[in-house]
Amino acid sequence: MAGTTKEVGPNRYRESFGRYYEEFVVGDVYEHRPGRTITETENTWFTLLTMNQHPIHFDSEYAKHSEFGRCIVASPFTVSLLVGMSVSDVSQKAIANLGWTDIKLTHPVFAGDTLYGESEVLEKRESKSRPDAGIVSVRTIGKNQDGVVVCTFDRTMLVQREGHALEEKAKY
Repeated sequence: MAGTTKEVGPNRYRESFGRYYEEFVVGDVYEHRPGRTITETENTWFTLLTMNQHPIHFDSEYAKHSEFGRCIVASPFTVSLLVGMSVSDVSQKAIANLGWTDIKLTHPVFAGDTLYGESEVLEKRESKSRPDAGIVSVRTIGKNQDGVVVCTFDRTMLVQREGHALEEKAKY
């Protein structure tokens, strides 16, 4: 289960997050907490880092004349934030992300909005080529502080089976 502590030596413990392939159950929903409030600075940084030059994300005067009346958060930032929020619940023990599909941005996000995420397990199957892993698909939903859905997407990952985790092999 996500967020367990394991004894790694005498009077020494290490926190562990994530789920092994065996721990995923189709239909289970994981609520990702805490939520995350987006600031104007973060949105500007994200647009600069990713070279997104659309002024709706950082030019207040331009955005004032848009249908939104103010700057909106860059949509890839919204997706990235929701993926990040889900890591400890769904992909902390993943070997690889295999893909994202059906990304939908259903409501604008603004600086000052707080996002909350949740992921539902859609399906899982054993890997045909990797006996140490299985394939898990989830649907992630992001909502703002008012409960309005702002983004949804499906994500598929190759997840380690119990007894095969890198953290069990690493000497860090």
